[in-house]
Amino acid sequence: MADPGVGATTLLEAPVARRASGSRVDTAGLGVVRALGFVAPALVLIGVFLIFPALWTLYIGITNYRLTGPASVSPQVVGFSNFVEALNDALFGNAVWLSLLFVVGSAVIGQNLLGFALAWTLRSVRPGLRRLVEGLVLLAWILPGVVVAYLWIAVLDRSGGTLNALLSTPGTAWLLQYPMASLIVFNTWRGTAFSMMLYGSALAAVPPSQLETARLAGAGSVGIVRDVVFPHIRGHVLTNTLLISLWTFNDFTPFLLTAGGPNHRSETLPVFIYQQAIGGEGNGRLGYASAISLLLLLVNLVMALVYLGLLRRRQS
Repeated sequence: MADPGVGATTLLEAPVARRASGSRVDTAGLGVVRALGFVAPALVLIGVFLIFPALWTLYIGITNYRLTGPASVSPQVVGFSNFVEALNDALFGNAVWLSLLFVVGSAVIGQNLLGFALAWTLRSVRPGLRRLVEGLVLLAWILPGVVVAYLWIAVLDRSGGTLNALLSTPGTAWLLQYPMASLIVFNTWRGTAFSMMLYGSALAAVPPSQLETARLAGAGSVGIVRDVVFPHIRGHVLTNTLLISLWTFNDFTPFLLTAGGPNHRSETLPVFIYQQAIGGEGNGRLGYASAISLLLLLVNLVMALVYLGLLRRRQS
């Protein structure tokens, strides 16, 4: 009489054998054609709105394509001259430096610290007050950029601005005298909501018993955060820093407040690209602006690789 366990073992080992031999296993039973039919719409959207624009930008970046004039009809391939010109352009270097300052000041430091401080503080307040504060912080994040920029222009206005009224400093033109400082404070205030929500979720996973043990051992707030909380949320810190850094580096909202002025003192890289392509300073040099866009993409990739490397090192 055959052993029933042998047949069951054979049936269980058959899929494993097929996988080990390299054959494809269709777990859902859809078949290749129907499976491709499900993913085809997503692939089409990715191709139309991501791959094609990237390839088109790459092509335009090696031409002298302009918004108007003969070069708009029949652009000529100029090779890497646009990239060489950008690397030798003092305004491009200024834009890169201001973008890095904008990212470090408003994202890496500002949003990270303020978001964590809010999440840490709101853990111990009453639910009603916590929901009120979270709603106000989220309101700054979900409002359209044009609306938020208009509100801040009203706050920082030279003649009737709210900030001058509060500080008794009439006539101070904050956006003209301190353009980058104003943009850093503005972006910190506007983008803190994401960091607050992410750190709020991360702090909920910290074991309360460890926090209580640290308090009983006499550790202060700084020691608890450094020795107990941070080891648990280190991965969340890296993820949050990566996301907000990329968003801030590509943010075009500063144009709504200062338009890159005065005298290029707040011209971040996205604003510089716009000025070269459409804004008038570059006379519609779409080819040159596309080359700078590719350099911007490379900077984003470098930032992402650095943060991902740090994340992998932590996991290993």
